[in-house]
Amino acid sequence: MKIGLTGGIGSGKSTVAKIFETLGIPVYYSDIEAKKILNENEELRKQVIRHFGAESYIHNQLNRKYLSAIIFDDDQKRVLLNSLVHPLTIKDAAQWMQEQHTPYAIKEAALIFESDVWKHMDKVIGVSAPYELRLQRSMQRDNISKEAVEARMSKQMNEEEKMKRCDFIIYNNEKELLIPQVIALHELLINEAINS
Repeated sequence: MKIGLTGGIGSGKSTVAKIFETLGIPVYYSDIEAKKILNENEELRKQVIRHFGAESYIHNQLNRKYLSAIIFDDDQKRVLLNSLVHPLTIKDAAQWMQEQHTPYAIKEAALIFESDVWKHMDKVIGVSAPYELRLQRSMQRDNISKEAVEARMSKQMNEEEKMKRCDFIIYNNEKELLIPQVIALHELLINEAINS
């Protein structure tokens, strides 16, 4: 089974993904793989430089800070970059999924619904956390201001809407224990994969 894992910025998607990995489930981290593709795909690199300037790369490595500053301030530029990167990442993830031999594998991605990735998944898990907590976590993790996090959040699908579209929700709210929720879902998915 192909399982999507999503959630808003600061929801704790990566933490949940790591727990699934500990349980022996392979996880495809879309952001990490997209960065790899941006660094290694020569044709994509040329397109990025053509549209965003030579400063997009420093010593042949993606200049994330420079590119982030551009795409978070300009919706058209963000859509353009996504249109260049997403098809390659989706193709890479599909190939990766074919190579997995576990009852299910996970694709972790923030933009599962926004980029129509959900259409290629059997089920989608949402990681939900309260707004204030997501804000705090993101500020600490990325060492950025509240305004910068809020600007990024405003570019993502509304949390409530995102969770409504998910088949399962894991609550990462510091009230409910995370590991038991993941284990219960893991067992359910194993059973579903075996019986389908």
